[in-house]
Amino acid sequence: MADREERARVLVLGGTGFIGRNFVHYLVSNNLVSKVRVADKVLPHMAWMSPKHKEAFDCPVVEFKHSNLINPASVQAAFSDPEGEFDYVVNLAAETKYGQSDPVYAEGIVRLSLNCARETAKRKVKMYIEFSSGQMHSSEKKPIKEDTKCEPWTNLAKYKLEVEQELQALTDLQYAVVRPAIVYGLGDKTGLTPRLIVGAIYKYIKQKMKMLWTKDLKMNTIHVDDVCRAIWHLFHHAKRGDIFNLVDDGDTTQGHISELVSDIFNLSYDFVGSLWSNFARVNMENVVEDINEKHMAPWADACVRDNIRNTPLNPFLDQELLYNKHLYLNGNKLKETGFVLEKPKIQTSYLKEVLEDYLKNHLFPPSLLSDEVLWTESYESEETNAGIDNELVEGMAS
Repeated sequence: MADREERARVLVLGGTGFIGRNFVHYLVSNNLVSKVRVADKVLPHMAWMSPKHKEAFDCPVVEFKHSNLINPASVQAAFSDPEGEFDYVVNLAAETKYGQSDPVYAEGIVRLSLNCARETAKRKVKMYIEFSSGQMHSSEKKPIKEDTKCEPWTNLAKYKLEVEQELQALTDLQYAVVRPAIVYGLGDKTGLTPRLIVGAIYKYIKQKMKMLWTKDLKMNTIHVDDVCRAIWHLFHHAKRGDIFNLVDDGDTTQGHISELVSDIFNLSYDFVGSLWSNFARVNMENVVEDINEKHMAPWADACVRDNIRNTPLNPFLDQELLYNKHLYLNGNKLKETGFVLEKPKIQTSYLKEVLEDYLKNHLFPPSLLSDEVLWTESYESEETNAGIDNELVEGMAS
């Protein structure tokens, strides 16, 4: 049980999202708060929550406030509480989808985040945590530290970096920035879940799963439970302007993730290698479009079979995340504050928990997992249709 000092008042901006719902559950289940307010544009009952998360949001200390944080007046209302000011604020809001336009990111990341940060500064909050991106530099030789020169390799990360730079000018703001690796766990839809879905699809169509680049591509990870623990830890241990990487100890690679997915679905898999992948990069847009079309058809077929009419899941892989860019982070700075990971390495059981939750809540078609159901689309042969190779040939010819 937390002592009186730790029973804080916490404002979670973007709290019905993946990390937000897990953080609310963490605060409630560990009796850490006297009040937690969630401000989000998505209502809890529209957010595809698991029963565990729904129960947390039903707790008496949790209050939801419908908020459009792009609007300064709505931000002010989210912070205003007759019971007093909030001790801690975490910003998990902002646009999280890849492949969006510059105006969408400028408004949904920069404008939104600065609205929240400025209001926080006015309120003299003890600590404000801004969620940024781990995609600030690509290196395969050594894990990137927080002080490495930033060269963002996604547009989303570029705008996150702009926020980081703007925060430095808010001299009244007590804040820290976190740059997460790929976050996975219960409720994940865009981290590792698309790769789980793709693995299930290759089981469904009975083909080898093939991927761009090599098994050595760095795809560092961190479980959402450790992310939540890190937020709470940094509320109490971060200093103004600190930047922390959030990453586990597993040094996760594309090969490791593929191995876990293969074990879950009893698949064979392979990588097309750097040579063929570099050919594909010349016409990457068309290649990625073909790959996603290949995955969407059996996904839609399985959803129809199992009468799943509405689900937040899909197997779409964004082009920016299929380039030869390494997500390779050094997490020592956070450890030096006394933080200890509870889930230091990704395991099959952690991914199975995600899959089983979606199956239980009728959001993932069980047909994809059945050996008895056959995908009805006709293929010429496994050799020409089994994976990415065929798309690469088409891309080179275009």
